[in-house]
Amino acid sequence: MTKERSELKSVGYEIFIGILSILSIVNLVLRYVVQDKSIDSVLAVMNTLFSVIFLVDFLYRIFTAPAAGTYFFKHFGWADLLASLPFEQFKVLRVFRLIRVYRLLREVGTRRIGLTLSKDRAGSSLYILLLLGIFVLEFGSLLMLRVEQHAPGANITSASDALWYTVVTISTVGYGDEYPVTDAGRFVGSVIIIIGVGIFGTFTGYLANFFLSPKKHAASAVDPAGTSTATVEGLRLRLEESEAKLAEIRKLIVEA
Repeated sequence: MTKERSELKSVGYEIFIGILSILSIVNLVLRYVVQDKSIDSVLAVMNTLFSVIFLVDFLYRIFTAPAAGTYFFKHFGWADLLASLPFEQFKVLRVFRLIRVYRLLREVGTRRIGLTLSKDRAGSSLYILLLLGIFVLEFGSLLMLRVEQHAPGANITSASDALWYTVVTISTVGYGDEYPVTDAGRFVGSVIIIIGVGIFGTFTGYLANFFLSPKKHAASAVDPAGTSTATVEGLRLRLEESEAKLAEIRKLIVEA
């Protein structure tokens, strides 16, 4: 059966997009409040990443919307498109995405949200991992840059250095070309390593479960009432055949 199109995607996905919308708006504020070129560079990279995610979200929504025109013109699809473009003056439009997510989740209800997330634990875990990775990438880079940038003998002195160090540390690769020299930097690095191991360990388990878990047979999707009806009809036909054969046997006995 074809899945019915709905404005509301999965609850986990809507929460994921909502949190990213909040974080992207916070980043826009930070870029104007914090007057630091290196920090601004980290935030600019993260905003570029958010723009890509939001553009994919726009395409996903418009292709799966019950009515593409209704989504684009009445449900702020145009704002989603403009906010995902690489222009600073349009990024404030991301607030419309946050408003829509809030409206959709309010219609679902708090209790149903909790039940849905609990039922779809695998999907919820995947979104949590993605969020955790994004948060660690951004705030790990900002913290590492903050504590290492002006330290004597530091080699993490730019936004590029901090982002590179965080990426290779989260992925547990650890090339060693960038490393912290201060106690605070080593502490931050240790936290990033521990979280990175957890992220990739959990993600590996998720993939193993996704590919190796037994698939549901198509027969399980058949309506139970329809199955029962077919069974009864088959038994009735067999009974009629048996009665017909029994009648023939009786006729043969009488004739004999």
